[in-house]
Amino acid sequence: MTHVEHELNSQPDCWILAAEEAAAHGGALPAAGERVAIVGCGTSFFMAQAVAALRERSGQGETDAVAASEFLGGRSYDRVVALTRSGTTTEVLELLGDLKGRTRTTVITADPRTPVVDSADDVVVLGFADEQSVVQTRFATTALTLLRAHLGLHTDAVVADARTALKEPLPEGLMDCAQFTFLGRGWTVGLAGEAGLKMREAALAWTEAYPAMEYRHGPISVTTRGTATWMLGEAPPGLAEQVRATGGLWVAGELDPLAELVRVQRLAVAAAAARGLNPDRPRHLTRSVILTRTSG
Repeated sequence: MTHVEHELNSQPDCWILAAEEAAAHGGALPAAGERVAIVGCGTSFFMAQAVAALRERSGQGETDAVAASEFLGGRSYDRVVALTRSGTTTEVLELLGDLKGRTRTTVITADPRTPVVDSADDVVVLGFADEQSVVQTRFATTALTLLRAHLGLHTDAVVADARTALKEPLPEGLMDCAQFTFLGRGWTVGLAGEAGLKMREAALAWTEAYPAMEYRHGPISVTTRGTATWMLGEAPPGLAEQVRATGGLWVAGELDPLAELVRVQRLAVAAAAARGLNPDRPRHLTRSVILTRTSG
């Protein structure tokens, strides 16, 4: 079993612990009414998108999701939350340094021995969700669960759905597909982006991700026999029928969207194995992006 297989299979237990951590670290997480930015890179940025949509739509306060490298310094926030598994990502550390003394910051990380711990006002360490694989699975979903629980939006049913996602066979026909499109609505747009990233990282697959309503505005033109369109969450009326009419494979998201993401992770590992790839060591990637800055 690869590291990533072990890590993705451990997610239900990690989510249970994350819900407990949310209660224990409430003061370090955004309070209702605060204006918040959530930042990250790669997978963490997609999780930030999901949390931002959940928080704002639940009436907890204005919330932006921003790639750490694209943070707009002219905007005013009560708190900036940074998601970083490694605690060493260059863009996150530089941003926290710029914000120090001006804006309250919270870091959610997996490793308490890294520089990011000294860069933030508040720190939540999810050490039990740390990973050996380069490809993120359980840390990302556990950090999202922590924040989802903090918002009062996590239930035991989510964990049960994750166990179902790990146990039941993947939908028929997926392994025969050459192209995958992932769709989301609201908070699951970020999950769709992450689903596409997992397939690219682990299996070098051709993947795309869109808000579900935008899919009909052009992207559906590439859908045909041998392609799959996977909905994370509830689909817009009529979309499933339109996809089936193209000859493409429609995959309905019947579980909690976060559990659907677990199913995608399983597909990514299976597709990698079928192509002779090692999902623990994806091409051209490292566990953390650490940049060397040059002057001039």
